[in-house]
Amino acid sequence: MIPQAGADEIKPSIRQAPLWIKVEPLKGANPQAEFPGSLGEGERQTITLALRFGADFVILDDLPARRMARMLNLPVIGTLGILLACKRRGFIPNIRSEMDSLLQNSFFMSSKLYDRLLEAASESRT
Repeated sequence: MIPQAGADEIKPSIRQAPLWIKVEPLKGANPQAEFPGSLGEGERQTITLALRFGADFVILDDLPARRMARMLNLPVIGTLGILLACKRRGFIPNIRSEMDSLLQNSFFMSSKLYDRLLEAASESRT
């Protein structure tokens, strides 16, 4: 489940969301008023939905949003954490190609994090 603002953010890269993703409107909520700081609208709406529905976990990559979610006792995982979990469960053969694809599409990660994830996934740099 993702909020409308989340769906809008991914539209440039994913024209049509997969059928298993449900866009959930925020009726009567004003996430702008609920969270102080510099969170983007997608992050605000995502945290609001997670709280409203008692999510098992919330997917957030933005550091301030992750901090806010943790302050609200929401279990947080990021895109890279999902990739690592998929590799460990055998859903994908490697994370290198997936991380490279993310980097080519404006996803930011430091080279140190890239290397740590390859190591955690038992993959080599070359």
